[in-house]
Amino acid sequence: MTDMLISPTMLRSNPDRVVILPFSISNSPRDSAMGTMSRVGRICDAIIHMSAETVRQELEIVNRDFTGRHWQTRAIFLERFNAIQAIQGGMDNLDEDHMALIGAYFCHEYSYQAAAVMNPSVVPHPDQSNNNGGTNFVMSTRTVGEGHISTVSFREGTFYPDGSMELRPEADFAVAAKPLGTAPVDGAVTVHGHQACPISETVLFPVTRSQSNGLEDLRMVRFHDEGGGTTYMGTYTAYNGKETACECLETSDFRSFRLTPFRGAAAGHKGLGFFPRKINGRWAAVGRLDHESVFYLESDDKYTWNNGDKILGPEAPWELIQMGNCGSPIELDEGWLVLTHGVGAVRRYSLGAALLEKNDPRIVLARSKEALLSPSEDNREGYVPNVIYTCGALRCGEWIFMPYGVADSSIHFASIKIKDLLNHLGYEPADNQKSAAE
Repeated sequence: MTDMLISPTMLRSNPDRVVILPFSISNSPRDSAMGTMSRVGRICDAIIHMSAETVRQELEIVNRDFTGRHWQTRAIFLERFNAIQAIQGGMDNLDEDHMALIGAYFCHEYSYQAAAVMNPSVVPHPDQSNNNGGTNFVMSTRTVGEGHISTVSFREGTFYPDGSMELRPEADFAVAAKPLGTAPVDGAVTVHGHQACPISETVLFPVTRSQSNGLEDLRMVRFHDEGGGTTYMGTYTAYNGKETACECLETSDFRSFRLTPFRGAAAGHKGLGFFPRKINGRWAAVGRLDHESVFYLESDDKYTWNNGDKILGPEAPWELIQMGNCGSPIELDEGWLVLTHGVGAVRRYSLGAALLEKNDPRIVLARSKEALLSPSEDNREGYVPNVIYTCGALRCGEWIFMPYGVADSSIHFASIKIKDLLNHLGYEPADNQKSAAE
């Protein structure tokens, strides 16, 4: 679209981005060469019987290879030792070097974005200082690594009044957010990044059984409550290798994150997007309940979502197979802006938009007749070709700033003035329509 600005900035997968994760080994004696002793026990016993000098030498090798790639590796190894000790028992009188080396044997590096980085969403940054008149933002990304495991990571940047943007330099290290103590197998869980780490160093990994194969497509929004407070919320798809479920993320500071499964009929569908405030005293969202259309939903409980009212269905050729919302609605003076995606011939994903009435979002005021952004010759190739997709955009003054994924492989950045987007929708205020009729 001629009125849309496309930034030259682009993000691609980076296998150098690694974190240290627990390395699990069977604790059953039948899986060990020792017969009566488990593999975990065999490894621990071998290290326990190493001399102090041998342990020191082995730790020097580990430190040489990994300390420069990670933040506080020794603390990570000691924490992992504590987890192994809780499983194995004993090992009460070891010196710290022995404990650290045991912990290192039960850790491994994971390149969390080696395969892809894609499907971003964006919210205003909690810290708006030093923005040079622009808007500081936090962008979530879906990052994919070995085994096609999806995680959530973050980047920070600034959007400027001229429609340009820049990303802050990537942090030196990445750290996996973790629960305190033993994580529950199912249900809600809170994970914590390190309080001293920048937001861009924190990575959210699967924790519960429903998330075991990935956290996908976080749709963030800054939510305003009736008392004037704000919090950051989002929905994401939890995937366990067989089934998907919609879950809720909440954070006030991007340091600690509460992850809670949804209940109700909508919990089994992807793509729920919160409105940034309550509508008529109730929680409100847009989402997909029939695999091909966009629905408006309301609830008295932010964790329970059932049926809703269909507001948008496939009409144009570029969305004929299916359509869905792309993130949370954005409040404009004219109404609620909802970005949409449509799937057309040869499974080609394009982006569109719709405008909903401010007080009753069941009413559609205007919608895209033509795609707003589609794959082209220079942005169609990748892991999943012919896909343009976003999980959310941000209003910055007179602009809509929209990072978007290309071919499930990279992230690009676009911006468009609100007046141009309304023109694209063919929206005319009611007063203008009345004047034209007269």
